[in-house]
Amino acid sequence: MDQTPHRSGSPAPQRFPVVVVGAGPAGLTVGNILRAAGLDCLVLESETRESVERRPRAGVIEERAVRGLERRGLARNLLERAELHTACEFRFDGERYRFPYQELTGSHHWVYPQPLLVTDLVREYADVRGGRIRFGVRDVRLHDLDGGRPSVSYLCPETGRRQVVRCDFVAGCDGARGVTRASVAPERARVARHDYGIGWLALLAEAPPSADCVLFGCHPDGFAGQMPRSPEVTRYYLQCPPGDDPDNWPHERVWAELRRRLGAAGAPPPAEGPLLEKRVLAMHDYVTEPMVFGRLFLAGDAAHLVAPIAAKGMNLALHDAFLLGDALAARLTKGDDSELAGYSAACLRRVWDYQEFSQWLSELYHGTAAGDPFRAGTTLARLRRLFASPSAAAAFAEQYLGTAARY
Repeated sequence: MDQTPHRSGSPAPQRFPVVVVGAGPAGLTVGNILRAAGLDCLVLESETRESVERRPRAGVIEERAVRGLERRGLARNLLERAELHTACEFRFDGERYRFPYQELTGSHHWVYPQPLLVTDLVREYADVRGGRIRFGVRDVRLHDLDGGRPSVSYLCPETGRRQVVRCDFVAGCDGARGVTRASVAPERARVARHDYGIGWLALLAEAPPSADCVLFGCHPDGFAGQMPRSPEVTRYYLQCPPGDDPDNWPHERVWAELRRRLGAAGAPPPAEGPLLEKRVLAMHDYVTEPMVFGRLFLAGDAAHLVAPIAAKGMNLALHDAFLLGDALAARLTKGDDSELAGYSAACLRRVWDYQEFSQWLSELYHGTAAGDPFRAGTTLARLRRLFASPSAAAAFAEQYLGTAARY
């Protein structure tokens, strides 16, 4: 970690109580919470505002996360514009099985694409609450995190000169490949990793969804999923070999596989349309323990990654941000350190709960395509149990909606 942030001739250091690195859902939520408490902070982001507001990411938001945003005045547009989902549908053995999770739990999901949420959060933070944010910064470095005077420095995009910012705390919200996670010495953290050994071809199609809910196709040729994003745009996933080349999946092959893997009696085929995005995702997870290193507090993918199998990544990031923003506000306005002291443990309890569910759900999605008759048979038994056993259905619904983890 660089210990020499200020050089002769550089601009005089600025000072903020908190520097937030990363303008994704976690970083912007932390920033908004601090501004609502009357605290100054600085958000640093390597991308432009336009890029941040457009990059395609998740879209399924748990009710718990929405209520957390609502309590903090951050959900007005979401509640007005998001689609409310009350059921999902599994397709296997040539049949379709609707799973009405709201009937079982009283809870539901919202579908609100992450770019829209980020746009809302940026506007609220920068334009409404007057928060400071610098886009397009380069070569961000963290300094003296274990001392009483930490700082963050970066290259100013306009001048190319290194700017130094003194602070009390750093919130690391810059994702899996960000500088904050890389700044932690390996011997100080335990990083647990899991590789599923499969890939998902992530597709964004300019086409209406073929059903009014999320679809899970558990097929011997591989998993397929449909996640509606809007009446005109649909997210699809196709299981593929890890590291596969998206160019191996031309338009005709994509739609043929979606028709086969999502096919079921009485089900309409997917409506075809131009493919706006094709990329292969490696299905893997990691968890960094602890999530606090001196004055650095990690949140979201900077601390843990959960494969998109269970649509938990953005929800975990928001959960971290609620805890971290509230804890920093308590420390800086009241001198209360108790929430900061318990931050890592409180986050990790939910992280591990969601990781376990993702691993369980992966077997449900991919077991029939494992090439092992025993695994295929047990996977089909597990799927049938969801629709034959009320207790199995209730347990799945609670984990799927995030209502089982009461931390």
